[in-house]
Amino acid sequence: MIKERTPPPAGGGRGVNVCLSPALISLYNVEDYVVVIIDIFRASSSICYGIENGASGIIPVYLVKDCAAYRDTHPDYLLAAERDGKVVDGFDFGNSPFSYTAEKVSGKTIVLTTTNGTHALHLSRKAKKIVLGSFLNLTALCDWLKKQDENILLVCAGWKNNFNLEDTLFAGAVVEQLLELGFSPDDAAIAANDLYQTGKQDINEYLKKTSHSERLKKLGIEKDIEFCLQLDICTAIPILHGDKIVKLAE
Repeated sequence: MIKERTPPPAGGGRGVNVCLSPALISLYNVEDYVVVIIDIFRASSSICYGIENGASGIIPVYLVKDCAAYRDTHPDYLLAAERDGKVVDGFDFGNSPFSYTAEKVSGKTIVLTTTNGTHALHLSRKAKKIVLGSFLNLTALCDWLKKQDENILLVCAGWKNNFNLEDTLFAGAVVEQLLELGFSPDDAAIAANDLYQTGKQDINEYLKKTSHSERLKKLGIEKDIEFCLQLDICTAIPILHGDKIVKLAE
């Protein structure tokens, strides 16, 4: 069966599309887009915070063994691995934003693998550009996206290839700002924006119902959830350059 891929918008205008799950990325020609990777709880939030706090670079890898392989070749790197919300045994830390403070990561290179975020990024590698978004850098991200003369694809990392609320709601927040400049949305972008309209008055309260926040609560890390829902505490935009996520140059 031949898969039909989502085309750019008709008429030559800029489009904003939302990929609701990494399982759907094959339906898009990612090479036609600037891609935004979204993993609110917690990878993209922690990456934004780490880059803001002076990490020299974050190398995203797909598998835990890929992360561990750096142990012998680059003993000065910090190794971060998370699966199912937990730090993998034997690694420096996982993807809690509290592990990405300036005291811990400034000037450091980090190798990171996570359940969802690095998976979505891996599948998007052929994109024109890949940046990472979170509530922590929402305004800076949107201001930059508005300046791009490109179609935008917002990729929700979800949970193990399933749809989730928090990533989609954030995508809707981005869509809201791009619509103001005349970007043409696809149906998923319209749906994401409708979801954002439902929850934007109290995002923290609305997202308390999400399944992933429940997983994190069971792990006793409610503070991570609260942290990841802070608005505009970062101005840095992480961008993939080669095999490393770095701070987008001004």
